[in-house]
Amino acid sequence: MEDNKIKLGLRENWQQFSLLLLIIGFVGGMVGMERSLLPQLAEQEFHIASRTAMFSFILAFGITKAITNYFTGAMANKLGRRRLLILGWVVALPIPWILMYAPSWNWIVFANILLGLNQGLAWSTSVVMKIDLVGEKYRGLAVGLNEFGGYLAVGLVALLSANLAAAYGLRPYPFIIGIAFSVLGLFISWLFVKDTHHHVTAAAASAGEKKLLKSIFWGTTLYNRNLSSVTQAGLINNLNDSLAWGLFPLLLVSKGFNLAQVGVITGIYPAFWGLGQLFTGRLSDFIPKKVLIFWGMFLQALTLLLLSLATNYTHFIILSVVLGLGKAMVYPTFTIAIAENSHPLQRAESVGIFRFWRDSGYAIGAILTGILTDAFGIAVAIMFIGGLTLVSALVILFRMQQAAPVNIINAQLLTSVSGLKEKSTNR
Repeated sequence: MEDNKIKLGLRENWQQFSLLLLIIGFVGGMVGMERSLLPQLAEQEFHIASRTAMFSFILAFGITKAITNYFTGAMANKLGRRRLLILGWVVALPIPWILMYAPSWNWIVFANILLGLNQGLAWSTSVVMKIDLVGEKYRGLAVGLNEFGGYLAVGLVALLSANLAAAYGLRPYPFIIGIAFSVLGLFISWLFVKDTHHHVTAAAASAGEKKLLKSIFWGTTLYNRNLSSVTQAGLINNLNDSLAWGLFPLLLVSKGFNLAQVGVITGIYPAFWGLGQLFTGRLSDFIPKKVLIFWGMFLQALTLLLLSLATNYTHFIILSVVLGLGKAMVYPTFTIAIAENSHPLQRAESVGIFRFWRDSGYAIGAILTGILTDAFGIAVAIMFIGGLTLVSALVILFRMQQAAPVNIINAQLLTSVSGLKEKSTNR
């Protein structure tokens, strides 16, 4: 009976959607507070010279988040989205305290394991719940708003923490904001957020003839042309973000920029990534997903290949903006494309598997970037990752099948129906 009362849509569920949008800002803020600081912390306070050792925090974060994404998707229907969201905030509570007072680099790595758990549980659950609430028509807008809120928070908090570090030192003040994020995230999730399992049931009832995958893991990973094409692009996208996270601040310091300037440049990139998704998410409801993903990956590749040629502050600002816009084109579109090509009953698991491979890119990128940088230098590492990103764009171009977005299909159907009515009237 209760399922019959459920209505899908952004307007119908705006209160819960707004709460989840606020929560995703806190989730993004947890990453943002360390985004521009940990490489400097490794060098200045823990005296770590090896890039491979330094990037161990990204490796720990990426592996943990990837595995957590997989199990979050698998458990979403069994345990409920809300319970997983609350659990994500419980594991976040110690993170800022560890970052403030860690006596060794191993504790920093441990904090990033907890951060990976937090992101895998809270971010994955939040985006799936938003998709559950709004239904098919506004799926792009929902994911765009989710990623906009999360990545705008990453950029703004990265800028804030860098300025706090420039004024008061690397520890403890830049990480105090994480205490507020984790406590508020837990409080709101526990007391105000409602589960969305009834919305899933309502969506499944209207799924029509959309087929269930025999093997969700292998279909998403390899066999389904659209799902697997998007999955590989997601992996490469986060692989090059791992480079930007770990290597970009060090590149800027080597060019003579101070902490405040590093904070601006590294903050602009995720800020435009977040801001751009406010528009590209909705755009994906009207433009084929393949178009947005190809051009987004191509822009990222072009930016990375040009990065080693940048010589001044303006160059790096422009490249950060373009890289962020490239990310904005693909990031909400990835999840929307996965949801579009999945049955509602398998959606959470397919999204979880996609996010498993996507966030494995952080771990792979950390290892690859560290090895290449130690062996050949920063410029070679950046060029190599840029080349991989270009190959990924070509996979999208030649393997992914292009389908018309839902709103275009609806418009075509309305036109056809109107035409039939006119013919009937004329007769």
